[in-house]
Amino acid sequence: MITLHGIPNCDTVKKARAWLDAQGVDYRFHDFKKLGVSAEMLERWAESAGWETLLNRRGTTFRALSDPDKADIDRDKAVRLMEANPSLIKRPVVEDESGKVTVGFSNEAFETEWKP
Repeated sequence: MITLHGIPNCDTVKKARAWLDAQGVDYRFHDFKKLGVSAEMLERWAESAGWETLLNRRGTTFRALSDPDKADIDRDKAVRLMEANPSLIKRPVVEDESGKVTVGFSNEAFETEWKP
């Protein structure tokens, strides 16, 4: 069983969910806007995928951060920012029980990593 973490109204999450549904992949959805995301989850994802990959610097939430928050970001600061502002997490994050994690969506990556 895999878990797709994201926000339901995010276009990229919608594409990922549609792909998984079309392939018949059984997954559970974790809405981290409603259910939150723990520091432990973020640490695990940062370890697997890299915090630079996980931190969404392109979105409006990042642009709205104060200059001090945007300055000198390292792993610890990134995890704190993402825990406080889940919209800073690049979506979707897909994880299985073995600890395999992918961040973002592309047909090619999902074909390689998540096709049954």
